[in-house]
Amino acid sequence: MTLKALLLLSITISFTSCSKSSGTKGGSRATGWKINDKNGGFQHNSKFTKQETPPGMVPVEGGTFTMGKVEDDVMHDWNNTPSQQHIQSFFMDETEVTNLMYTEYLFWLKTVFPPTEENYKNIYTGAIPDTLVWRNRLGYNETMTNNYLRHPAYSEYPVVGVNWIQAVEFSKWRTDRVNENILEKNGYLKRDAKINDVSSESSFSTDTYLAAPTQTFGGNEDVLLKREMNGGKRKVADSAQNVYAQRNSGIILPEFRLPTEAEWEYAAVALVGNREYNIYKGQKKYPWNGQYTRNGKRQVRGDQLANFKQGKGDYGGIAGWSDDGADITNKVKSYPPNDFGLYDMAGNVAEWVADVYRPLVDDEANDFNYYRGNVYMKNQIGEDGAVVVVTANNITYDTLSNGKILARNFPGQLAQVPVDENETYLRQNFSTSDNRNYRDGDKPSRRFDFGSGDDEEGEAKEDKNRMYESPKHSISVDSAGTLIKKIDKSDKRTTLVNDDVRVYKGGSWRDRAYWLDPASRRYFPQDMATDYIGFRNAMSKVGPKSSKKTPRGNPKF
Repeated sequence: MTLKALLLLSITISFTSCSKSSGTKGGSRATGWKINDKNGGFQHNSKFTKQETPPGMVPVEGGTFTMGKVEDDVMHDWNNTPSQQHIQSFFMDETEVTNLMYTEYLFWLKTVFPPTEENYKNIYTGAIPDTLVWRNRLGYNETMTNNYLRHPAYSEYPVVGVNWIQAVEFSKWRTDRVNENILEKNGYLKRDAKINDVSSESSFSTDTYLAAPTQTFGGNEDVLLKREMNGGKRKVADSAQNVYAQRNSGIILPEFRLPTEAEWEYAAVALVGNREYNIYKGQKKYPWNGQYTRNGKRQVRGDQLANFKQGKGDYGGIAGWSDDGADITNKVKSYPPNDFGLYDMAGNVAEWVADVYRPLVDDEANDFNYYRGNVYMKNQIGEDGAVVVVTANNITYDTLSNGKILARNFPGQLAQVPVDENETYLRQNFSTSDNRNYRDGDKPSRRFDFGSGDDEEGEAKEDKNRMYESPKHSISVDSAGTLIKKIDKSDKRTTLVNDDVRVYKGGSWRDRAYWLDPASRRYFPQDMATDYIGFRNAMSKVGPKSSKKTPRGNPKF
């Protein structure tokens, strides 16, 4: 045998060996079985490339940054000591949620759950922003009280008068509407069912669709189109197959939510614009570069880069030469975006974030996706072993401390309950459903000495075991249905901090320049609203940290 023949035989054996070890084309590396066989078996979306960018959002590539004050803490708050944190990639609204976006939400609620019906009257009214936040004892602001939310002149202005709970409920609604639209575009729901077939007994919920698809839209089979997937391609399925979109379909987006404090601060400061190789070229005081609030470009030199209060009685400069072009809020996108493409991350309105406020960020416990506020829930299971779907008869309403009534869930959604010992038993990473007080006030953390409390009972014992001596306002309903409001007037209260106060970030049209620093942090009761706090949504990114490698210098998204 010649050398040439031996070489050819060697190459042939090598290729044969590789072919056998790799399995057949399209086969499983676990079993060798064929994946996406048209005859059935295991199906996988092999066509998936990346998560769809949600409407109105921009991608924010995660990374490490110094969270907290990098400038002098002139207020001496000592509540934002610098710490190194890492944030995973996520999406964020490029602007605050506007009046137009929020009134679309109100229109949907009023259409689907008419407030004229007794069962639903508090769903719509509970979502309406508090327009009375504009009133001032010594100021005439009735124009904003009557017009700011609904007049088209303010449609692209950020919504205000929304408390933290209402912002969370808007986020849940937005999740369902966006996924409902995606499923319609991909042929899983009948076209225009979201307009023509929706009602109080027949509506779409993402969680219900995933857990019990046949109960979505009240079980209306004319709306729920069964599909089968073959390698990412969908076609009408045999009715016996009963195939619906699931997480593994790759088209259902994660939930819209409020950003965590760490995410918001990371996105606002946008240090990525100062990157050189694998380091940051210094710190930033504002979302833009430089130590000043005025624009240095020749065409607009001297104009403010954000909407804030320049001094006492100066909300927008003198007539004919406005510093920031606004006296109250301003139309979104009126000022340049930061290096992530996000607008108004300083000024205009301050913004709710997801976190419960505590005076310190406990970076010793966690420096990855830091967030205080986890209350872990799960789907409620009925006696029949199936998930419990909310109906008109079991809507849960919360009466807030100020008397406002809000719906905690809507008909068609899944009922939720706190996780129990089935999920927490022998776990190392969490042991209770409610983790808002972890390492900061709960007895198991042993971070503070509460005393035994064995000689006290009831409210006295509960009071002694509280971490923070915040006021305890209460509200109840008597037998006649009248609200009884009790204000805590005790002179023993030493703080306003409790489990129901949330962080808000960034400066607003009412604030001086100091609060424009992304590291600044303040808190406000979650069930109250103001004329200077709004919000924007975020969404976690699934998959890789970045879509592609970026060169040194500024990244390109």
